Amino acid sequence: MSFSMKLWQVGASGLKPVSKSVLDRESRLETWVRQDPSLVGMDVLFIGQQVVMPNGGRIDLLALDAEANLVVFELKRDKTPREVVAQALDCGAFVRHYSYEQVDALALRHCGKPVAEAFKEHFGEPMPDEVNQSHQLILLASELDEASERIVSYLAEAHSVPINAIFFTFFKTDAGEFLGRAWLMDPEKVQERAVSTKQAPWSGYYFVNVGEGGHRNWDDCRRHGFLAAGGGPKYSGPLRKLKTGDLIFAYMKQRGYVGFGKVTQPAMLASDFEATGQKLSALDLRQPKIIARTDDPDLAEWAVGIEWLKTFSRDEAKWFNGGFANQNIVCKLRDQGTVDFLKKEFEVM
Repeated sequence: MSFSMKLWQVGASGLKPVSKSVLDRESRLETWVRQDPSLVGMDVLFIGQQVVMPNGGRIDLLALDAEANLVVFELKRDKTPREVVAQALDCGAFVRHYSYEQVDALALRHCGKPVAEAFKEHFGEPMPDEVNQSHQLILLASELDEASERIVSYLAEAHSVPINAIFFTFFKTDAGEFLGRAWLMDPEKVQERAVSTKQAPWSGYYFVNVGEGGHRNWDDCRRHGFLAAGGGPKYSGPLRKLKTGDLIFAYMKQRGYVGFGKVTQPAMLASDFEATGQKLSALDLRQPKIIARTDDPDLAEWAVGIEWLKTFSRDEAKWFNGGFANQNIVCKLRDQGTVDFLKKEFEVM
């Protein structure tokens, strides 16, 4: 059965279904996504639009993720199931060999600056030395038929092809136009299956960004046993996936690794989080803004409990040239050189 999104308006007399409308031009999706990448729930830097391939075909939108891997966004438009999937696979076959020089040339045309400069401005970190170590293929559609869903799911689940689809359902009422979004498959699981054949095995440890700034402070985290993230689902969402018992190494941007510990409590709203039997609001925090409650849980700060087994101050952070670090709030630590270094520095047996 093909995916179908429904929407109800909440009123005093109960729920009233909102009728689905036909998007007049699917090219509008391309414009919306290009103007606001958050629509797809991914933090990406667009480096190309309508990129011409050697066979004359075009890539609707081409982007880089936080690890400098390419992401192809392909609109379904009026293509048949076989055509849209074949086009996406053709794009993947083309971009998998893209070199740094080709990526840089695209960025110069699309962003007006070298890719390294555009990357640092967007993600706040220097671009990794190696680019395009993996890639993703994302179909954008206002609807997708059963055949297309079946093919995409088969490629991703049975053959670890990094392909997925995002549905944008269009609604129109007297109050205005509305757009709903849903993924065909969990995007993290699809990407994890795709890169597992290329990357080193998982070490069993998680990399977690401390994210020190206007709403959180490492001294508070270290003293009271927690880590936090917030300001949007792309920040707090990964933190919420950590489970009790997970082992983590905490990294502070542009400094190095500052903590090793074990998750003791899954993530909850920071305003509800308790440390040593007391809510954070009752503690003397260096950064009290962490407990500022917002009406939207997606924008609030979330905290996960950590039993710190060894920590260092920010000035004692542990780092070496070539160590692993990226923009992800949480990711699996796979770089064996970094793991060996951290186990020694944090005295992990």
